[in-house]
Amino acid sequence: MARDNINDIQVFLAVARERSFTRAAATLGMSQSALSHIVRALEARMGVQLLARTTRSVAPTAAGERLIDTVAPRFAEIEAEIAAISDMGGTPAGTIRITAIDHIIDSVLWPRLAHLLPQYPHLRIEINSDYRMHDIVAERYDIGVRYGNQVEQDMIAVRLTPDVQMAIVASPDYWRGRRPPATIAELQQHNCITLRLAGNGGVYAWELCEGGQMVDVRVSGQATFNSACQMLNAALYGVGLAFLSREMVAPWLKDGRLVSVMNEYCPAFPALHAYYLSRRHSSRAFSLVIEALRYQG
Repeated sequence: MARDNINDIQVFLAVARERSFTRAAATLGMSQSALSHIVRALEARMGVQLLARTTRSVAPTAAGERLIDTVAPRFAEIEAEIAAISDMGGTPAGTIRITAIDHIIDSVLWPRLAHLLPQYPHLRIEINSDYRMHDIVAERYDIGVRYGNQVEQDMIAVRLTPDVQMAIVASPDYWRGRRPPATIAELQQHNCITLRLAGNGGVYAWELCEGGQMVDVRVSGQATFNSACQMLNAALYGVGLAFLSREMVAPWLKDGRLVSVMNEYCPAFPALHAYYLSRRHSSRAFSLVIEALRYQG
């Protein structure tokens, strides 16, 4: 019975992590009906509902959240120790799961990690592109990437980049017949390209610097995306103004396809960091990935 519970809890955690029986079934290589049967059997044995189900969504109940908070970290510990023991046999092996936003994956993570795979054939790297603020323990990621001021205190953080300078940009086509904004009030009259946050579904407020103070500025416009890459493309097409990292837009600023405005209002965010639980450092495969990602500037 105990072994059945362990296997079934792992299935429950997969469904809770994906918030979908369909996606969890694809991840686990099982049928959706089999997963549903396993979770219902687990709920029957425990005498409590773990998942709240509707026709469109699946979410953990209070009991399910408690099970995630208490059990998921222990499974992560077991997996980390198994990986560490496997490393003792020679070649680093195992899967390292990372979550970050698309632009950071393309510009920072992958260029530093790609060379590891040919060198270490038993190493696997799984990268998830997402703008949500993940609980990497509950969702069983090994590494998350955030700005330094967003990393929780109980995590170890490794610097990946210098501080990130932001920029407000638009194409020359957009400026035809328009006057560039000089103040926040004028900025709010422009067509701004906005970012919808995955976590709460809200639209990101631009974090600008005014009079030495950081202020959240609510902007609006005709185009909203959930990816910085699509925001950049929209700006290049002349749709409106975008708030992006200067490093991301640098090639187009250099060739004149984008123009930056209100530079004095654009802050430098704290450097990007990879963060993880301290116990993950025991795996050689994990250590290889972290050292490859570490900022060398």
